[in-house]
Amino acid sequence: MGDVAVGARSGQDGEDHGRPVEAAAPGADGAGSSGSESGRTDEGTAAGEHSRTDGQGPGDSTPTAKKPRSFWKELPILIGIALVLALLIKTFLVQAFSIPSDSMQNTLQQGDRVLVDKLTPWFGSEPERGEVVVFHDPDNWLAGEPTPDPNALQTFLSWIGLMPSSEEKDLIKRVIGVGGDTIECKGTGPLKVNGKALNESSYIYPGNTPCSNDDQGGQFKVKVPEGFIWVMGDHRQNSRDSRYNQQDAHKGMVPVDEVVGRAVVVAWPINRWDTLPVPDTFDQNLSAQAAVAAPSALGLVGAVPFVLWRRRRSRQGEE
Repeated sequence: MGDVAVGARSGQDGEDHGRPVEAAAPGADGAGSSGSESGRTDEGTAAGEHSRTDGQGPGDSTPTAKKPRSFWKELPILIGIALVLALLIKTFLVQAFSIPSDSMQNTLQQGDRVLVDKLTPWFGSEPERGEVVVFHDPDNWLAGEPTPDPNALQTFLSWIGLMPSSEEKDLIKRVIGVGGDTIECKGTGPLKVNGKALNESSYIYPGNTPCSNDDQGGQFKVKVPEGFIWVMGDHRQNSRDSRYNQQDAHKGMVPVDEVVGRAVVVAWPINRWDTLPVPDTFDQNLSAQAAVAAPSALGLVGAVPFVLWRRRRSRQGEE
């Protein structure tokens, strides 16, 4: 019995031990349980760290790269930027103007497109002799001229500065005199600035004379007030410029404030591309101050011998 009891007890113990060992063996043994749990914890930690590193959880899928925006979606933005830049350039830097007449031949032909520098006037620069400038109509010089009727495209191009505005009445001429200058022309020329003759053969229209023998403006002698300029076309016999507007409010002068800027380049057509430099004849000293100072200097030189002669006579009288 004892053996049976012992055997039975042993079998029961075996069964009891068998069930726990089989079902909870990892947890029953302290070391085994700890080691197994530690293993799961380390694996979980590693997985957690991995998920935190790549920003995904265990169930997240691989992120897809963003598709670039299509050209057609970006086109309106590009057009908007281009328009803003064009307006800024037109307002502050350069503007295109069309030549409407033959008054500046052969320097400029009708239909030419010129680029006008609008930047330097912002820094206080004023027109100088010999420059070709664009200016607003100072006192109805364009009276009677036909007014263009632009289409929608021309209106848009003028708004962004690629074409001149039909609403702005602008003219283009060459600066002959600035504030303080005396300009005169007699007979057929030459044209004089502060008494000094200009050699205009490099830019005046072939066959023209610097002045014309008519009483309506071909013969003149004027003094340019400060803040004004005197302008003339290079095609002298086909240009209604300062000479023929001396009866207006400014007596033919153009206020400097009405000057848009200096024409620097013939940009169109391509076969006429060229710069518009100041002719060499304007490199000479044409300032009114120099013209006035020259006689004074000559008078001083002539007076020196007279003073020396008087001093010698005075000494001889004393002796």
